[in-house]
Amino acid sequence: MKLELETLIEQMISRGILFDEAVREFEKKFILAVVDRHNNNLSRASGELGIHRNTLSKRLLEYRKPSAAPAAKNGHKPKSASKKKKSGK
Repeated sequence: MKLELETLIEQMISRGILFDEAVREFEKKFILAVVDRHNNNLSRASGELGIHRNTLSKRLLEYRKPSAAPAAKNGHKPKSASKKKKSGK
């Protein structure tokens, strides 16, 4: 496994992946794999990960944030809220 990790690191460096990006992606994949392994039971997953359940919940919220504005259920973009016009009085 150590050789596989060293090979992966070398590939990431040669492709210009930044350290922060690599760490963030590793953490995300690792956490999601453990949560999946425990069928989304956050108490068990947090125990295996060695982090507090609240910390795990916060990380999962970060990972599941949509990258763009959410579409409405009908597939259309949601309309922005109409602005109220100020009266002249």
